[in-house]
Amino acid sequence: MKDPGFFKEGFRAMLPITTGAIPFGAVVGTICAEAGFSFTQSEFVNLILYAGTSHLASAELMMKHAASAVVIITGLIINLRFLLYSAALSPVLQNAGFWTKAFCTHSLTDQSYAVMIANQERLKTPRDMIQFYCGTAVCMWLAWHASFIAGYVFGNFAPASWALDYGVPLSFVALVIPTLKNGQYVTIAAFSCVASVLLHDLPYHTGLMVTALSAIALAALITRKRGVA
Repeated sequence: MKDPGFFKEGFRAMLPITTGAIPFGAVVGTICAEAGFSFTQSEFVNLILYAGTSHLASAELMMKHAASAVVIITGLIINLRFLLYSAALSPVLQNAGFWTKAFCTHSLTDQSYAVMIANQERLKTPRDMIQFYCGTAVCMWLAWHASFIAGYVFGNFAPASWALDYGVPLSFVALVIPTLKNGQYVTIAAFSCVASVLLHDLPYHTGLMVTALSAIALAALITRKRGVA
């Protein structure tokens, strides 16, 4: 990268968001330690999987001696939402090199995607967007692995009474609110909120995926009606 400006901006933009991911990383590290996994095993899975919810679910299933197929399928289902993220990023990465695509694919997280989307209006070219995204991804990667290792070694250093796990959804609320620029955005956001609550108990953690697809369908319908009008 010849101009690291957007990389630095992405890194800085992600810093406040990591406050929601750090306690979660510590919890996942603590669970792995309590499950009796070695540090090497835990960190290897963390490096390969790099998905907190899936890692946590996998660790709990392995503690219960679930079949390998069940562990793998559960992780895949939980991570179905990344299909939507990757589809949205594909136009940006269309002309990027192999290693850039590989890095962006592996480092894709809810937080990095959300931060990039929240700032996309000032990122004029795919190159700017990739640099910005890579900055967010590196910041998130460092924060996640540091908190995971700290959780594994020292235990969950955040008292349970603090309920810091709420920091994860709150960080997304902070990102979404500035993007609600008109009534259509508010309508889709409100629909997503209600649908996610109503569909929360769908089997195999598919509620989020169904909510996302339903919100996309609603957005397409609203956009089409506006175009016809």
